[in-house]
Amino acid sequence: MTTTASPRVLEHPTRDQIRLEEVLHALADAVRLRIVRDMAREDAELSCSHFDLPVTKSTTTHHFRVLRESGVVRQVYRGTAKLNALRREDLDALFPGLLDTVLAAAAAQAGREGAGADAGATA
Repeated sequence: MTTTASPRVLEHPTRDQIRLEEVLHALADAVRLRIVRDMAREDAELSCSHFDLPVTKSTTTHHFRVLRESGVVRQVYRGTAKLNALRREDLDALFPGLLDTVLAAAAAQAGREGAGADAGATA
């Protein structure tokens, strides 16, 4: 008798279970915010290996778990790859404007930090 392996399914909060404080906690970390910015820019499902992060693989796994458990991203397995998608529709429905505001603020901060690095190089 042949048994087939069941697909791995990851637990996610339903839309009604997503809590503002958990979303804000997830977005408060620089590495996780970088992941979310990349996902928003690409607007597609991305594998974990797509992200070039300045942390170990185990730390990357931790960051994605925090994002998933907070309801910021949805993760699904496709074959051996774990794909990640931003839960923009859920976040926008629950917290209108929050994600766009956070992403705009993060982009402005990155611009300021880049300008500061450029100014330091010319000094």
